[in-house]
Formats: sequence, structure tokens, C-alpha cells
Amino acid sequence: MPTIIDVQVFPLVLAGPDSPPRSYSTKPPWPSIYASSREALLVKLTADDGSVGWGEALAPVAPEVPANIIELLLKPALLGADPTRVRPLVSSLRALMRERGHLGGHQGDAVAAVDVALWDLAGRITGLPVHQLLGGAQRDVIPTYMSGLPGRKDSERVAYARDWVAQGVRQVKLGLGYGVRADLATVEALRGVHDDLLIAVDIHGVYDVADAVRLGRGLDSMGAWFLEAPVGFEDVAGHAEVARRIDTPVAIGESLRHRQEFRPWLEGGAAAILQPDVGRTGITELVDLAAVAETWFTPLAPHHSSGLGIVMAASVHASAAVGNLLAYEFHSMLFEPVNTVLLTPLEPGILGFAVPTGPGLGIEVDEDAVRAGCIR
Repeated sequence: MPTIIDVQVFPLVLAGPDSPPRSYSTKPPWPSIYASSREALLVKLTADDGSVGWGEALAPVAPEVPANIIELLLKPALLGADPTRVRPLVSSLRALMRERGHLGGHQGDAVAAVDVALWDLAGRITGLPVHQLLGGAQRDVIPTYMSGLPGRKDSERVAYARDWVAQGVRQVKLGLGYGVRADLATVEALRGVHDDLLIAVDIHGVYDVADAVRLGRGLDSMGAWFLEAPVGFEDVAGHAEVARRIDTPVAIGESLRHRQEFRPWLEGGAAAILQPDVGRTGITELVDLAAVAETWFTPLAPHHSSGLGIVMAASVHASAAVGNLLAYEFHSMLFEPVNTVLLTPLEPGILGFAVPTGPGLGIEVDEDAVRAGCIR
């Protein structure tokens, strides 16, 4: 029986020589804080046969927090464990702080990173890709949608959209929330880019129900693809009311970390599309969530933002294994740092990602680059 003999954590700040001092700030109208440089948390598991598995949490702010959780709380439970018994091991890790109300948050992020590393390690030991360990890939290519559309002026957003459409993109999402009238004007401008362009809108939870409904009804008339997080992230009832009063599907999920958090959204009819992030759920929980969501005939459009190559590869494997995949989010503007920690670069998923066939996650990590970016 293989056993885990070492657990190492790497909270990263990917800052160059000309980068500003490390800091955090908001980007109005959105309330969340963002880091001045790319931040992430990686974890490395080593088995007694020399096999290594890598994991990553989506930790764009203060990765030292989940890193300390792994070091202090999860590592003792991992040492000596059989890494090929992924599900029972992950279940035991989730139970450690559940009684204290810490199934999600930073505790969930820490478990997610370890979960990804366990699947990678199990695949390395068995010689099988993660999607095969999960029961087999249901598709060879993971469809994506282009996310971001940067720029404050509609002319700038339209220019980016035209460039992507020229490359074959037909599904895009942009972050709005600048006022209902301005948001609808932006979507109207984008509609002229291509007749078949599907346009989704992310509001980042900044509207109340009344404004969200006004926006949603305007999007209805334009045939929008979906409306993401129109009201506060915790407001299940508000999202359900918006969903009842508009035709455009409502999407939610990047802030949620496990099935118990997603459950009221499904039961309340508050979300027609779920957007879990592997860097917050882990592979195990995302796949299990997909099975639960299928009982409500609800598709998954997995979230991705500032994660690096490990969590992106994990997302591709998980997306390959679920039956109710809609599309995987791809941020072209955030892609370049993805390969910073990889020896085997991932190709941009402008139209989709080919499912890796190598053992584990099918990637090779550049440990020297990881250690160079590690916060000491």
C-alpha cells in the first residue's frame, strides 16, 4: 500500500521586478478585493514510492491563510495515509472542522487544494489520467466561453469581441454593474458583432432585486445567454425572485464550495446554471455536485479566473467527467501566468481544451518556478 510521507505548501505571489508593492484594493463597482499581483496556493504530496501529486486552491488573496490550514490541520491527517483512497480521505478531511462550521471558506479552499493533489498523485501511482479514475471522459474536448471583455468603453469591448469572433468564438461573458441603462447599452452594442454571438452578463452581486429584474427583462428582449450573480451572493430568495420574473437563465456558484451550500439554490429555483470552481470545491465535490444538479436538470459552467495551470488542468479533467457540462469559463486576459508553474505549457482554450491523456493531471510542474514565487 502506498503512503503519503510528505506534504509541502507553497503560497505564491507572482510578482516581477517592476511590480508594485504587495497590496489589495477594490475595483468599483465590484466590492471584492483584488491583489496587486497574481497570488495562488499550491500543495505538493509525496508518496513513499517517490510519486508526487500537485494541487492548487483558488486563493487570489492571502494564500498564506489556507496554506497554514493545510500545514496545521490537514497535514497530520495526510501523513501515512493511502493516497489512492481519495474519496474516503477527502471525506475525513472535510469532517475535521465541520462541527465548528468550517466546511467552506478558507478551510474549503485548503481541502480543495489537497483534493486536487490526491487525484493527481493517485493517477501517477496507477498510471491513469484523473478523468479515467473518475469513471471516464464523456467528451474529448471541453467547450469554453470567452470571459472578460475588458475596457470601460463599449467601443473597446466591441473591438475585443470582434477579434474573438474572428477566431471562432461564439460565447462571451462580461462583467457589468454600472447601472441598468449603461449595462443594456453595452449588451446592445455587442449584439452587432455577430448574429450568433451568445452574450452573458456578470453583475458581481451589486444590484437589488428591482434593478436586477429591470436588467433581466432588458436582456430577455436581446436573447441574452445568462445573467450571473445579479444580486447579493448570499441572497437565495432574491435570486429566486429574479429568476421567476425574467426569462434569461440565472447563474451562480463561484463563491460556493460544497453541495450543502448549493442545495438551497437548487431547491429554491434560484439558479438555472451552477458555476463551481475546482479551486474552491476540489475535483471530488465538483463531480458529486454535478450528479446532484442532474436531478434538477441543471447544467454546470465551471468558474475559472486567476487560477494557475494546476487548477486549470484539474478543471478540465473534472469537466470531462461530468455529464451536464455547459461550458468552461476561459479568461484570455488572465491566461499568461497560468503556465508560469508548468514545464508542459497548456494551450489557450479559446474554443476548448483537449482532455489530457497522461497520468494524473497530465501536466508537469516547474518546482523551481514554484519555489521562486513562494512567500517566505
